[in-house]
Amino acid sequence: MEEFCNLDRDIEGSAKSWKKFVESECPEKEKFPQDWKNKSALQRLCMMRAMRPDRMTYAMRDFVEEKLGSKYVMGRALDFVASFEESGAATPMFFILSPGVDPLKDVENHGKKLGYTFNNRNFHNVSLGQGQEVVAEAALDLAAKKGHWVILQNIHLVAKWLGTLEKKLEELSKESHPDFRVFISAEPAPSPDGHIIPQGILENSIKITNEPPTGMHANLHKALDNFTQDTLEMCSREMEFKSILFALCYFHAVVAERRKFGPQGWNRSYPFNTGDLTISVNVLYNFLEANTKVPYDDLRYLFGEIMYGGHITDDWDRRLCRTYLEEFIRPEMLEGELSLAPGFPLPGNMDYSGYHQYIDAELPPESPYLYGLHPNAEIGFLTQTSEKLFRTVLEMQPRDHQVGDGAGITREEKVREEFNIPELMAKVEERTPYIVVAFQECERMNILTREIQRSLRELHLGLQGELTMTSEMENLQNALYLDVVPEPWARRAYPSTAGLAAWFLDLLNRIKELEAWTGDFSMPSTVWLTGFFNPQSFLTAIMQSMARKNEWPLDQMALQCDVTKKNREEFRSPPREGAYIYGLFMEGACWDTQ
Repeated sequence: MEEFCNLDRDIEGSAKSWKKFVESECPEKEKFPQDWKNKSALQRLCMMRAMRPDRMTYAMRDFVEEKLGSKYVMGRALDFVASFEESGAATPMFFILSPGVDPLKDVENHGKKLGYTFNNRNFHNVSLGQGQEVVAEAALDLAAKKGHWVILQNIHLVAKWLGTLEKKLEELSKESHPDFRVFISAEPAPSPDGHIIPQGILENSIKITNEPPTGMHANLHKALDNFTQDTLEMCSREMEFKSILFALCYFHAVVAERRKFGPQGWNRSYPFNTGDLTISVNVLYNFLEANTKVPYDDLRYLFGEIMYGGHITDDWDRRLCRTYLEEFIRPEMLEGELSLAPGFPLPGNMDYSGYHQYIDAELPPESPYLYGLHPNAEIGFLTQTSEKLFRTVLEMQPRDHQVGDGAGITREEKVREEFNIPELMAKVEERTPYIVVAFQECERMNILTREIQRSLRELHLGLQGELTMTSEMENLQNALYLDVVPEPWARRAYPSTAGLAAWFLDLLNRIKELEAWTGDFSMPSTVWLTGFFNPQSFLTAIMQSMARKNEWPLDQMALQCDVTKKNREEFRSPPREGAYIYGLFMEGACWDTQ
């Protein structure tokens, strides 16, 4: 820490240059102000994490590239043919699926080159689900005898049959045709408890995971990788075909990559994949060959409402998809006047490798501008990504079990005794809607604090050797070590994305708030709405108390919310009607108090 001595003083002394650095769009590309730019690369990373955690994935990428070389940060498609050479009749290929990727396309394409196709009846594709197990077994028997290829898709859907499949593959591996091949695909298990694929299948297979590319640069290359020079030359109207094909690749990269922005990208998560792109290009070819003029409206409708739009279930998302296509696919594209993004014009007539080179040379650096978004859109997503990255690094560290022990005792002592509900009820003359809410909150808080105290006491005794350590205790110990809210606590608590330390402070604040309210049961001057287990119950209580006071029907009432110009400290008493609340946040905007 001596290396960072006086950092706070320097920031105060030249606030302007530091503010400019911190507010820069890509601070990892800028030099640190004053002498701090001369620090080692690792020390600069530490400062970057403190000031701009959202940029850490880019900063670490640059660090790896600088220290280890660029081959460690480049991600291009895996060579399927090379992996195929290693497979055999006794060695299946196992594809671990990820959204946006269809690895079985590679199997089909390679099969065509070697003469294995559906039409030749030596290529069997079984999509597993209810009742398909018999079909799969018959296909395996036939293929093993005659040297065919078999694809078994989504084997995770038939958990009970997997033991039979393991035995079957073992039997067939001994005396089968040398050309016999099995390709298996399954989704990864959502959690370690969900692993259902038998060990025998995994040990004998070549396991391939083809993760979706990240960033516009990788996505655009990956979209183009679905085609070849022959694809570009197949249409008689070369100029129009190439222009629209490239625009479609860009559109595909945009819709796939927008998912990472969460609700600011799409309202729901959609499974767009490369099949949508390749089929759209086939449709484009057919329409251009059949029409003398380019039918822009028809193409946009087919791509936006059927090919990609078929996945979309939300009206606003459909409108967004349509708007992209109106921007990217229009007559101006043939006159060289169309930009797909600021500073990235649509390329002219080139060959296949020329397009790849054009992307490398001309595509601006990764930023939300490439998707038509405001630069702030990525702050939330990038902060989450870097937190996940550091959590993974932390989980890989060797464990020092002393930590869990100390943390356990202090936390248990900090949690107060339970709320004595019967005693509190005795203090109350009339059970108004607000008091009912207070009791409900106290009961829920008791359930949570009881679980925290019980589990920490058990862990303490386990660590002292007085109880046998169980898997539940080990999970709790790991959670305390990794600063994660233990699952049994989170299940009894309120939704939260905070780490354990911040979560625990928040819990103590919620308890303090409840203590203040149950002290004399008078309505607080301002209510911390988001400090409740169930905020909805408080909102209902507001309507109930107004309905009782004025004898109005509850089902005809509605809440009205006004934002005041005061801070909560300025309120001395609750309003005559309703309540003053605080604790709400806006995402992607701020409130103008003026």
